[in-house]
Amino acid sequence: MAPSSSDAPVAPAASLQHREAVARFDLLRVTSYDVELDLAGSPETFRSVTTIVLVSNGGSTFLDVKPVQLHAISVDDVPLDPGALGRGRYPLDLPAGEHRIRVEATMRFRNDGEGLHRSTDPADGRDYVYGMSFMDAAPSIFACFDQPDLKAPYTFRVTAPEDWTVVGNAPATNPEPGRWELGPTQPLSTYFVTLVAGPYHVLRSEHDGIALGLSARQSLAEALEADAEELFEITAQCFDEFHRLFGIRYPFGDYHQAFVPEFNAGAMENPGCVTFRDPLVFTDRVTRGARILRATTVAHEMAHQWFGNIVTPKWWDDLWLNESFAEYMGNRVTADVTEYDDAWTDMAFARRQWGLTADLRPSTHPVAGNGAVDAAAALQDFDGISYAKGSAILRQLNTAMGDEVFFAGVTDHLTRHRFGNATLDDLFASWERAGSGDLGDVTTHWLRTAGPDRVGLDRTAASVRRVPPADHPADRTHHTAAAVLRDGAWELRPLTLAGEATPLDVGDLPVVLDPHLETWAAVELDPATLRALPGVMPTVTDPLVRAAIWNNVRTAFRFATLDPADVLDLATAALPVEDTEDTARRTMSWIFSTLLPVTAPDAIRRLHAAALDALAAAEPGSDVQLSALRAAVRSATDPEELRTWLEVLPAGVEADLDLRWRLLVRLAALGATDRAELQAELDREPTSAAVVRHTSAVASLPDAEAKAYAWDRFTGKVDVPNYELEAAGHGMWRGGQEHLLAEYVDRYFVDLPATVSVRSGWTLADAAAQFFPVTSLDPATLERARALAADPALDLSLRRRLSDAADDLACRLAVLEAFPRP
Repeated sequence: MAPSSSDAPVAPAASLQHREAVARFDLLRVTSYDVELDLAGSPETFRSVTTIVLVSNGGSTFLDVKPVQLHAISVDDVPLDPGALGRGRYPLDLPAGEHRIRVEATMRFRNDGEGLHRSTDPADGRDYVYGMSFMDAAPSIFACFDQPDLKAPYTFRVTAPEDWTVVGNAPATNPEPGRWELGPTQPLSTYFVTLVAGPYHVLRSEHDGIALGLSARQSLAEALEADAEELFEITAQCFDEFHRLFGIRYPFGDYHQAFVPEFNAGAMENPGCVTFRDPLVFTDRVTRGARILRATTVAHEMAHQWFGNIVTPKWWDDLWLNESFAEYMGNRVTADVTEYDDAWTDMAFARRQWGLTADLRPSTHPVAGNGAVDAAAALQDFDGISYAKGSAILRQLNTAMGDEVFFAGVTDHLTRHRFGNATLDDLFASWERAGSGDLGDVTTHWLRTAGPDRVGLDRTAASVRRVPPADHPADRTHHTAAAVLRDGAWELRPLTLAGEATPLDVGDLPVVLDPHLETWAAVELDPATLRALPGVMPTVTDPLVRAAIWNNVRTAFRFATLDPADVLDLATAALPVEDTEDTARRTMSWIFSTLLPVTAPDAIRRLHAAALDALAAAEPGSDVQLSALRAAVRSATDPEELRTWLEVLPAGVEADLDLRWRLLVRLAALGATDRAELQAELDREPTSAAVVRHTSAVASLPDAEAKAYAWDRFTGKVDVPNYELEAAGHGMWRGGQEHLLAEYVDRYFVDLPATVSVRSGWTLADAAAQFFPVTSLDPATLERARALAADPALDLSLRRRLSDAADDLACRLAVLEAFPRP
């Protein structure tokens, strides 16, 4: 009798435990994967046939597979019962020796940026597909042993519509219309496997014998063509520098960079085929800050081709070996060899507070060896600590070792573990062999101990105090400096902070500690310096020092040691328009999202006046002008002013989709537009970016229908792709709309646990953060958030995001308690 097909509902898949990964690694060696995918059928599902060749030491284990329907599974041509599948795992008993496993399944296309994601471009109705296999997602594409240390070569055979192009981890051939073959690849971890398929617009080039490619949706073809020269040039410059620094050639064949829709992360380093979020193909005017971000992202993913792809962490708790290294090298190489020599300054605005805020939270964790018990737990530590803090520590290590020893150790590490896996201890052993000396203190105090030292000026004691985190004591020495303003000029004084207090007598002069961001610490600006800065900011001409000032302000604000009124005085006297981007982690967004809610009611009008002054003073056509205009739009309270800009923009600024939707979203939040106008604007230019902005605008309207519209997306009553879900959350919680939102504060805590039934992974956690009731500055909201975050029955990713949101709320409430609003 032939085995029956299994189509019973599948319970949520179990996340791989570390102990399970160790046992499976000891049992198996995977020789190869052969994967057949049929993408030419239903737009909802695809057929997946996987053949795995492996060698077993003899014993029981399980295969990871997450299908809609498991049709057949066999081992050595002996059929097994598909009904044995449970929670994404198929149990196997494998005697010692070589085995061949074959799995036939129907998988579901996803719309959450994971697995095999399929989306329809609203601009032209074309469908696009890409694979994101990171962290538990690979088994929703093909059957596999999903852990980073069971590497194997892959061969893909793909059936697709005849007008589609297919690219992946190895150069592709197209032997007949609609048929594509790729591979075999070099040995890869499962989470690196990708496939990008659809009617993409593809551009090709070559550098130093490496075939280069770029691709994006057809509706972005013109923009990709415009950006291609810069992208190819940066790629070539980075290849040359990485080859020089590592002395090891890029080993993965072609190097394709695919810009794909609705991508969760900035990019993913899949060997041979890096995937990027396609807003990085610029359809509207952007600032230098946005171009620096794109350049550093390109360099970051290229660094991964060596550190992460040639050598991969053995388990997720050494993820920092990937991300911290790529973050450091991406920023360094961008600054050293591309036109963006100010990359480090921009990263100081863009990334440092992301890392410091994560490190100051109750949920902080070590950079390395954080003891992740399973893959789901490890995903929660995929944060600013893994990127920004680890990068800062590596930069400190490089300064201490020097390039010769640093890169000799890295090359030794890459050579010893080529196409294999390694740990923190392996890397540090390579550095010590190269002549670094004993790095035990670095490992213990900087990498394996969580939390930053708190550093601030004590004027009464004429010293700089260093306070290690109480829950994570460490003995760290900081090599840094103090910038002191004397007689209208800033003088630099070297500082070595090795104990609880280091002498620094500056009287009543303004002081900026760690002005060049040379160490990793929670450095605070003192109140006296803050009060002096509005009058002296024009003397701060070093952009990195200006970035340090705002970082130190933001850090001290988290400790509730600075009066919001004084911070507002600084912001209005010297609006940080030099930080030209206003995305979530940037300075301007912090001013609006964190400072503004805890200041006096007239604060928004003062910020608007400052933005208008900056706009008037800026050179027409400059990035600063655009930055100031964005701030003016965000702070506007007069609908007529916004309507005027919809018709006529200041000289030097051209109307584009981004600016029009910024104006319309603000009008929506003020209740000065309606659904008909918003829909007409979407119909006028129905791009994917416009769909997302339209969602944000509708959710921002000050009426009950708008809030219900957003909430239906949160609960899953209305299923939307990940970017639209995020936009609905951002639009929903608007200051001044508390009377409409009060019921949703309670509903958030009631409805949040059930969202695990409608989404998973990144999108599950992101939605929890995006829909948190940020406008409810109420101790009762904090109590409920903390109570639910402590509930062990709640999904781990939800607990983490809820804990972090509660921490942000607690900081705002502490500021209000210390400095009550007038």
